Amino acid sequence: MRIEVHGHDIEVTAALRDYVETRFRRVQRYLEQSDDIRVQLKLDKPRHCAEATVTRHGRTLHVDAAADDMYAAIDLLTDKLERALVRAKEKEHDQARRTGGLARSGGFG
Repeated sequence: MRIEVHGHDIEVTAALRDYVETRFRRVQRYLEQSDDIRVQLKLDKPRHCAEATVTRHGRTLHVDAAADDMYAAIDLLTDKLERALVRAKEKEHDQARRTGGLARSGGFG
């Protein structure tokens, strides 16, 4: 898993980069080694915004969060991303079961 951290109207310090990498270890279990995460941190006064774009299996997942503090925005972003990845993984699993189950049984009849 590769994490890219970029800033827009804000300097991405080493502390911010380390915090993002630490918090994103939690979502690592839902991703594969080849998946990429792009994190965009920006300052829309008076709010701090954090956005994440995940590319996995050729699909793109986008999540954003805003708070009064950048660290709080990163925390919210991590929570939202984890929920979105769980939903995406469940959806993939359900689709595989539906198509695989029908193929194995020879259809409905």
